[in-house]
Amino acid sequence: MSGLTSGVATLAAGMYHTCALTSDGGAKCWGRNWYGQLGDGTTTSRTTLADVTGLTSGVAALAAGEDHTCALTTSGGVKCWGRNWAGQLGDGTTENRLTPVDVSGLTSGVVALTADSSHTCAATVSGGAKCWGANNYGQLGDGTTSNRNVPVDVSGLASGAAALAAGWGHTCAVMASGGAKCWGANNYGQLAMGQPMIAARRWT
Repeated sequence: MSGLTSGVATLAAGMYHTCALTSDGGAKCWGRNWYGQLGDGTTTSRTTLADVTGLTSGVAALAAGEDHTCALTTSGGVKCWGRNWAGQLGDGTTENRLTPVDVSGLTSGVVALTADSSHTCAATVSGGAKCWGANNYGQLGDGTTSNRNVPVDVSGLASGAAALAAGWGHTCAVMASGGAKCWGANNYGQLAMGQPMIAARRWT
């Protein structure tokens, strides 16, 4: 791959874009950029690497959704960019962003990120979980199906969450105890409750 023959720590892939976290803590993205998901200040799609504006260092992890991308910084904060129709950037708006913006209330204290389609979730240092963005299937876990443009607490997960994974309309948490909890869409049994249900479901 042009420009990435060494020095890559991890990758994150969205629907039509990819981002790399470099070993020196920088973020680089390439692919479709219709909504600014590459974070380079443009909407020009790229077949070669583009530096994410303001994130040439200090990045600890990346998460990519369908048309948005988020970064966990080494200081424990979260920044997101790209498409924002459902509030998946978490900055209190539904405006697309061509460069990274801070997620409201998450400038520190985050240890892990996950993103998919149009929602994003974070695990906090206290073991809590917060989510934002599209919520049509209850994938934010706040007991509603209302989209949120700022992070909301996942109900009943104030502590004990060690890692998170997001699917198209559902989210799961790995608990520090070794268990797993899931919430959101369950039409194919993806919440492992023993039976599929078309309606949104939230774990309790």
